[in-house]
Amino acid sequence: MAVVRRVWWGAAVVGVALALGGCAQPVTEQAPPPGKQPGAGEVAQASTELGHLAVAPARGSGYERTADFGPAWVLDADHNGCRQRDDALRRDLTGVRTSGRCIVLAGTLDDPYTGTTVRFAKADAAKVQIDHVYPLSLAWRHGAAGWPQQRRVAFANDLANLLATTAAANNRKSDHGPGEWLPPNHGFWCAYAVRYVSVAARYGLSVSAADRTALDTALRTCPSPHA
Repeated sequence: MAVVRRVWWGAAVVGVALALGGCAQPVTEQAPPPGKQPGAGEVAQASTELGHLAVAPARGSGYERTADFGPAWVLDADHNGCRQRDDALRRDLTGVRTSGRCIVLAGTLDDPYTGTTVRFAKADAAKVQIDHVYPLSLAWRHGAAGWPQQRRVAFANDLANLLATTAAANNRKSDHGPGEWLPPNHGFWCAYAVRYVSVAARYGLSVSAADRTALDTALRTCPSPHA
């Protein structure tokens, strides 16, 4: 087992890699809170990575969430003692109250997808959901179907690909890629595209021609480094 260090969005993060299928597989990486805009270097890197992503139509069909990507939100993939859902909530919410170190009881979500503010309470936890930025179903049809099981579980639990949002926004997005859905909050397009491209590049996923065009459009909304 090798420890891989990588800089992403200006913060040093540590990813644990497993040798699966002849290559190193990142188990999870911490990502910045959604309110943090990527810097010029990260935008430039995303633009370069987008140009190198394979463009291909989605192939195949359905998958089984538990069978193919592991059970939802029960794993502590980064071995910090907390489940991935709670890790994402503690990162993405403000004013967080917890039970013990991990379980999030309450907080406030400034939803990056819609720009709205939502109060989170454990008693009504379904109001705030955790979205896979690069959807699992889409990943399945753009390369993940051929991965070893452990790599798919790693992908499904990678914090870099997880984002807290409202249930309504998560349901509207569903398993659509950027060619079919971009956040209604246009101010988040830049950060969304940088995150989407980074995940696709790290896991070697392809994108459709429509997704590539939409990602390029979203990256063009990023502030100019000379502004």
